Amino acid sequence: MASLGKSVRRLSVLGTYSRLYMSTGSPRRRACPAVGSITRQWCTRKLCSSSARNTIFTSPIPDIQIKEESLSEYLLPKFEHFGNKTALVDANAGKTYTYLEMRDAVIKLGSALHRLGYRKGDVLCMCSTNNTEYALLILACMTSGIILTTTNPAFTSVELARQLNHSGTTCVVVIQSLLPTVQEAFASDIFLKTKVKNVIVVGELDGYRSFSNLLNDDGTCFPDNITDNPKDDISLLLYSSGTTGLPKGVMLTHRNIVSNLQQTRYKYVSDADDTVLCHMPMCNVYGMQFILLTILQAGGKVVILPQFEPESFLDSIEQHKVTVLYMVPPMALFLARHPVVDTFDISSIRSHLCGAAPLGETLCREYENRLRHPVVQCYGMTELSPIATLDTLPPHHIGTVGPLIPNSSAKIVCSETEAELGPEETGELCIRGPHVMKGYLNNEKATNDMIKDGWLYTGDVGHMRDDGCFVIKDRLKELIKYNGFQVAPAELEDLLLRHPGVHDAAVIGIPDERAGEIPRAYIVPNPNKKVTSEEISKFVEGNAASQKQLRGGVEFIDEIPKSSSGKILRRMLRNMC
Repeated sequence: MASLGKSVRRLSVLGTYSRLYMSTGSPRRRACPAVGSITRQWCTRKLCSSSARNTIFTSPIPDIQIKEESLSEYLLPKFEHFGNKTALVDANAGKTYTYLEMRDAVIKLGSALHRLGYRKGDVLCMCSTNNTEYALLILACMTSGIILTTTNPAFTSVELARQLNHSGTTCVVVIQSLLPTVQEAFASDIFLKTKVKNVIVVGELDGYRSFSNLLNDDGTCFPDNITDNPKDDISLLLYSSGTTGLPKGVMLTHRNIVSNLQQTRYKYVSDADDTVLCHMPMCNVYGMQFILLTILQAGGKVVILPQFEPESFLDSIEQHKVTVLYMVPPMALFLARHPVVDTFDISSIRSHLCGAAPLGETLCREYENRLRHPVVQCYGMTELSPIATLDTLPPHHIGTVGPLIPNSSAKIVCSETEAELGPEETGELCIRGPHVMKGYLNNEKATNDMIKDGWLYTGDVGHMRDDGCFVIKDRLKELIKYNGFQVAPAELEDLLLRHPGVHDAAVIGIPDERAGEIPRAYIVPNPNKKVTSEEISKFVEGNAASQKQLRGGVEFIDEIPKSSSGKILRRMLRNMC
């Protein structure tokens, strides 16, 4: 049990998502100069010779009709239709809501916030772990025109103050355990004290307005028409993870969210008879949009856990007969390898979906061999509301993130020349569609750098296979530049995970005077098998090209620093150099 406790600490979910991307250990592909060892002349010549080929890719799934409607118009009639079916279950407290009870609570909350003076375009911030109150508040803001921004429960007071300032928050809803952080943020030198007018606490606390009191409202002040322009009116203001700088406020409109909900409405993902576990943080677009809203639009049941903790996670799957499992790579790794999994019955799961960070082909096969189900991958990012590709069409394509969702287009461009590339050619992935964000709040330059002529430049390197499925290799800015070659860390990480002595791995580039950068591996060793750095290096030598060798060495550490999405925090590893 002590070892399980260690796993709990390593796998605890406390972070922010901004990017949902998968990667594979696929064969080397032709690439543009920014992502391969070929010349600019080759890239240009190849493009000229293939000008007849299509370089704008679309979904194999027929486009659907997407109405211009608000989230209130889209969601509330569905809740009415599903009636007395169970909608929300608090796995810890046992509290449940039917769809009608949930709808009534949402209307009461929206009405109460309206009485407090909050109108369309005002910003409310939620500081909380997952609970039913969080789900109700998300829906109340979305259906009453209030812009919702959310914060990571692990934020420091300085990080919280910065987001409250930048977002223009005028109301904060907070659970009691995070109230001290809110108070410290208010007291900090950088906080703009004139903006926040109300602090609402989940629970009962002297001196603060209670969330439960809002639920006692009669609902008569709920606004009827919250937007005449779903395309431009903002519903969510979610902050990117800031891996390349300070977090940016991603503005998602009603149209963005409604579009992506309809674009991803596949039976494999969610159905009226499904039960899903919402253990991913609802402060992030994965937990909020891709889990909570996706299943609620279909009429299924959402079982809410405060966060991922291995035993409660497995127990909830067994107890509630979860049928669709959403996860991130650390959870897939846990399910594929941890012995405690065998002590629970999780056979009710029919669909296994993974997103948010690289998941290599090796781990995919290991997962499928143990659980007897394929793990299906998706790709997206907060700026895409969030899903762009989804591998739900049988047969599933191991090692890919699947084809585009309907009503969207993609292109692959050379990051140096922006020339469009064809199938099987590697470059930067760009996406166009109704789910592309409105932009970054108060950051025109970053918006213009990201969106050009309607195309969102993702910063992710990949290619489209001849079968229409996409393969994402790595982040453009994380590629290791070795002697003119581009080395994808995710490819090496997938290779390292094949070694029986490796439990987890991360690769970064470290500066080198002659080569520019050289790869270094950080390894969490398998506690049941002794391994040396020399063995690891020789393993890579025998399985990877010369430019991918671990010339920067091998370091053993207790855990790989990751966000809650499973994204490796490479900046923390670089700080260790």
